[in-house]
Amino acid sequence: MKIAIVHDYLVQYGGAERVLEVVHEIWPHAPIFTLLYIPQSLPEHFKNWDITPTFVQRLPFIKSHYEKYFALFPTAIEQIDLSNFDVVLSISSAWAKGVITTPQTLHISYLLNPMRFAWEEYYSTLKRRKNPIYRLGIRFLMNYIRLWDVTSSHRIDHIITISNTIKARALKYYRRDSTIIYPPCNTDFFTPISNLKLQDYFLIVSRLKFYKRIDIAVQAFNQLGLPLLISGSGEMRGELERSARPNIQFLGPLTDTEIRSYYQRAQAIIFPGIEDFGIVALEAQACGTPVIAFKGGGAMETVIEGKTGLFFYPQTTEALIDVIKNFNRSLFQTELLRNNALIFNKKVFQQKLKDFVTLKSNECIDLHSRQ
Repeated sequence: MKIAIVHDYLVQYGGAERVLEVVHEIWPHAPIFTLLYIPQSLPEHFKNWDITPTFVQRLPFIKSHYEKYFALFPTAIEQIDLSNFDVVLSISSAWAKGVITTPQTLHISYLLNPMRFAWEEYYSTLKRRKNPIYRLGIRFLMNYIRLWDVTSSHRIDHIITISNTIKARALKYYRRDSTIIYPPCNTDFFTPISNLKLQDYFLIVSRLKFYKRIDIAVQAFNQLGLPLLISGSGEMRGELERSARPNIQFLGPLTDTEIRSYYQRAQAIIFPGIEDFGIVALEAQACGTPVIAFKGGGAMETVIEGKTGLFFYPQTTEALIDVIKNFNRSLFQTELLRNNALIFNKKVFQQKLKDFVTLKSNECIDLHSRQ
């Protein structure tokens, strides 16, 4: 079985890239095709992989302004020639699922999310853009992008989604059913430390983008006066820093080892957005740390209320403040927290994905043999 892996783009080390790492462990000799590859933004071991980018790699100022070229991405992804492969596995939150395959090639897509900016975040994105010319251009371009997005979704033979939230979105936007395989949590690395003295801070580990709703947490801790540490970078950092009081500290991007240390010592992880899945919540639980999350999205599948965390609702500063005021760290048991995270460990994910690909490959072989 000759398999190829397609990924949207390799420009940062986030959740999608961590999934790719674990998938690559299953098929270490599979070549990886992607729109754009920036090696310095990724761990050193990525340089040992067989990675092929598209013509997007050669565009001017692409490394710092790649998102501005998004209108070219459908064309670029369709230029990847996969005709020599038996199986194509795309890991997609936007573009990778749109590759063109032959009738003999099995295409399975691990769908992280339908295009967020084209669907559920479309109107909020428009409202945040002040330039009227830019807004007008986005309105016209998004019509084309949505048409391509839906059309390309029907090129996939089988869709795997990462949570019930994404399963529902795929059904809503694409009219496609899917199988859920939860993303992996590295429970071998993220572990608790016994007899560790907890510190008094709460923690956020997130990209600082609007839809993550870090602003709700900043406003809440501004009023509470409790220490909040925020790890991550993104377009909202400047605005969030300007609105934060001295009890809130921005740590910037951290290594996994540094993040693990912060997890292990935190009172709780704050999870204020609607997450597609939310691997951070599981990493924290694997370290024995509870989660305070908005009651919606992927957190509903990874957090057990009262046992591994607490939910707040509605998605407001006031609701979050109420939960934090009633939070008691001593009520949460490290063993229960870790056992919940172990359900989502890497080996479980790898076995389920490998079994799914093998099953569908055998079905495909049987079908073609009868034709």
